[in-house]
Amino acid sequence: MTIALLLAVAVCLVVAALGGAAIRWLLAHGIGKRIRADGPEAHLGKAGTATMGGLLFVGPALLIGAILIALGQRLVGWPLLTTAAFGLLGAYDDWQGLKDRQGVGWLARSKFPWQWGIGLALALGMYVAGDAAPWRIPLWGQSVDLGWWFVPIAAVLLVGFANALNFTDGLDGLAGGAGAIVLGLYGLLALAGGLPGLATWTLGLVGGLLGFLWHNVHPARLFMGDVGCQALGAALATLALLTGQALLLPVAGIVFVAEVFSVMIQVSYFKYTRRRYGEGRRIFRMTPLHHHFELLGWPELQITQRFWLITAAASLLALALAGVGA
Repeated sequence: MTIALLLAVAVCLVVAALGGAAIRWLLAHGIGKRIRADGPEAHLGKAGTATMGGLLFVGPALLIGAILIALGQRLVGWPLLTTAAFGLLGAYDDWQGLKDRQGVGWLARSKFPWQWGIGLALALGMYVAGDAAPWRIPLWGQSVDLGWWFVPIAAVLLVGFANALNFTDGLDGLAGGAGAIVLGLYGLLALAGGLPGLATWTLGLVGGLLGFLWHNVHPARLFMGDVGCQALGAALATLALLTGQALLLPVAGIVFVAEVFSVMIQVSYFKYTRRRYGEGRRIFRMTPLHHHFELLGWPELQITQRFWLITAAASLLALALAGVGA
């Protein structure tokens, strides 16, 4: 535990120190965010902010993972592979967005087949390798072996949370701060579950995220980009699967779940009312959910901090449901 915490601090300091140089390099190479025209008008002023900053914590996570594997921590290979694979997809998405004047990027109909293909391959690999941990039932103290059902369910979690983090990353520091909190929870769960290598890797990623947040909190000088969002979301899902605590992920990650469902509800209701009444109607002023609160007049910093608080409280609840230390 001591080594893992010291590693997290060291990675945080290094990433924070390198952030300024990374921002200058990204801007010098024209890697600045294009703001979508269909977003809140207040966000237009963020155009040109350096993006793809997720590389600052994805890179150290891959390096730490490779070292841990060399030291015999085989299980760390799965979050390493997941982070690399979804990070590459996110990097391609970011690159497409940089070329698109509207900032739309890689269209969902082209991106989803790749996400599902990689998600299913990783889930199948975990199952065949015997690393698919039985799912622990909160408060019950029993575990359930999903058998082959693990593969499609795990793929849903991987793809779902990769996109959930993407939806959440719409305000300065929101996705990074909430992600660091939930990662911290899974670091503790890995340690309690007798998986020190996994705990060390997770806390190293937390350190990288904290260093990144030094430059990403309001007013952000650096955005995470899809390379960070997709890698972080898929990594969270992988940790939940390997620790057997997947049922706690929607609890601790309630903010991510709410962001996704706000979009699904809005789109479904709009299509339904357009068929029924001839015009589409909305439940929220704008989705994902954080934009709804923006249009209600909440300051950006207040929304971010309150979503962080909700995530922290939900993670404490998840820890209690896990029965760690009981």
